[in-house]
Amino acid sequence: GLPRKRAVLSVLLHFLETYQGILQEEESAGKVIKTYQGILQEEESAGKVIKQHFLNLPQLVETVELNLPTPPVPAGGRMGLGLPPRNLQPHFPLPPLLAVFCRVYMPDHSYVTIRSRLSASVQDILAAVTEKLQHSEEQSAREEALVLVVVASSGEKAVLQPSEECVFTTLGINSHLFACSKDAIESLVPLPEEIQPSPGDTEIHRVEAEEIANHMTAFHWELFRCIHELEFVDYVFHGERGRRETANLELLLQRCSEVQHWVATEILLCESLGKRAHLLKKFIKIAAVCKQNQDMLSFYTVVMGLDNAAVSRLRLTWEKLPSKFKSLFRKFETLTDPCRNHKAYREVLFKMKPPLIPFVPLILKDLTFVHEGSKTLLDGLVNVEKLHQACRAVTAIRAGSKSPPPPRLDLEASPSQLQTKAYVRQFPVIDNQNLLFVLCWLLEGQGP
Repeated sequence: GLPRKRAVLSVLLHFLETYQGILQEEESAGKVIKTYQGILQEEESAGKVIKQHFLNLPQLVETVELNLPTPPVPAGGRMGLGLPPRNLQPHFPLPPLLAVFCRVYMPDHSYVTIRSRLSASVQDILAAVTEKLQHSEEQSAREEALVLVVVASSGEKAVLQPSEECVFTTLGINSHLFACSKDAIESLVPLPEEIQPSPGDTEIHRVEAEEIANHMTAFHWELFRCIHELEFVDYVFHGERGRRETANLELLLQRCSEVQHWVATEILLCESLGKRAHLLKKFIKIAAVCKQNQDMLSFYTVVMGLDNAAVSRLRLTWEKLPSKFKSLFRKFETLTDPCRNHKAYREVLFKMKPPLIPFVPLILKDLTFVHEGSKTLLDGLVNVEKLHQACRAVTAIRAGSKSPPPPRLDLEASPSQLQTKAYVRQFPVIDNQNLLFVLCWLLEGQGP
């Protein structure tokens, strides 16, 4: 009947309005919507509805199909639907900071610093490097073309193809970009500080635990609020697609790994037993403050860093830890225990009110279970229950980030705070587990 057709059309137009920017990235979206338009126009009753109330449909179809600018929203309503605004966070195909600064190394470990878009392709980066090196067109024609290579701290190399995009989201924790000729690829080696790290006090020994935790939460809020809910769906349901659709999410996942390795790195590079025990206590304090800030991402990753096998083997260090902190850490381990599908963590998270930052990898785990545990199509029909389950998981993301972060995260811009901010946003990290075990053995003879 007419009411049902009107409802279908309302949903279609609301969907178009809400996700128009993303649909423009989909080649087939315009064709599907245009098909709906044709069906509706063939129906006299639906056609009447279109003429009277939904004159924007043809324009919206054209906008999505041809990537035209977004049409203006009529005054007094959302495309004439009278629907309440959805509390969706804005979608950024890329984070608000569209430009990033990156070092691109040469085979001799000299480097040039370039400013580039997060979505930059290999070709864009090589063009910027060439310009920095002041290669003229004649020189470029005579010299062999440069290639871009990712070199990991383990020595593994990967040559990137010119058409690859979002290069910076593909880098590992201690991976670096090298620009060289094809003949020089075999000679590339990791940076010296990654092969032989030098122990010594870093910024963490100077700064209080609460200050570091607040800076971590502030930074993670920036990263988390940039992620659109559809990035989670794209990451799990459409893994074969390009990284452009999930660039923000990829960066946050990299950060999770970075924080874990940072905890282990700082402890294992501390040569003094007394300082190392104090550092262990400080990390437990950081985890406690992050939990208080409802930054469960930082809390979870710090605890996982303390559970690193190389850190767990530091028997003398753990023995010097006060019993109060040992008991607190045991509680944290219980909270991050994956038993019964992370029951303890989920119960704590359920009691929290927004704003909060959830442990993002667990959301991806839930979505993966939904995706792989049931079929999308059943007897040729869409499995709506599966989509509802995915929606419930994604709705939790929206609920966590719809409120502004706590005022205490508005940190002052003093030189000391800026120094801490720079440290937190680029932690010193050793990502080679074998090297971490070697450091553990050198400190206390507790190697594998």
